[in-house]
Amino acid sequence: MKTIAQQLSIKDFPFIITDKDGNQTYSEDTYGFWNKREYDENGKETYFENTTGYWSKREYDKNGKQTYSENSKGLWIKREYDSKGKETYSEDSNGFWIKREYDKNGKESYYENSDRGIIDNRPKKHVTLTMKEIAQKLGVAIETLQIKD
Repeated sequence: MKTIAQQLSIKDFPFIITDKDGNQTYSEDTYGFWNKREYDENGKETYFENTTGYWSKREYDKNGKQTYSENSKGLWIKREYDSKGKETYSEDSNGFWIKREYDKNGKESYYENSDRGIIDNRPKKHVTLTMKEIAQKLGVAIETLQIKD
């Protein structure tokens, strides 16, 4: 099958086609190697394919953050974000996943992954109880409580 440049008898390379927004949708070199791309309404690449048969697809959320990608090699990854655009979860085709939490300043405060890696910098909650409250929670008489070091 002839390439676009071959069909049009193009002799000047690289041969490039762009869309109305200036995004490169097709390119071809002197050796007949080509690639084509598709874009969403925000100019984000959603599809790529080349001469070798390799392809990739991407999806984005309303804020332009990549939420899903996959390719012809069977690899994929999905991502989730919080309301501030910070990645909170990702998972890939190899079974690897990551969970994240952020503090009010946007700094990562919790990280966990499927390899059992955990970094927890969340503020620790301190509970203050009287001896009477401790006894009530344990369901014992206050006289029977003893505190050990």
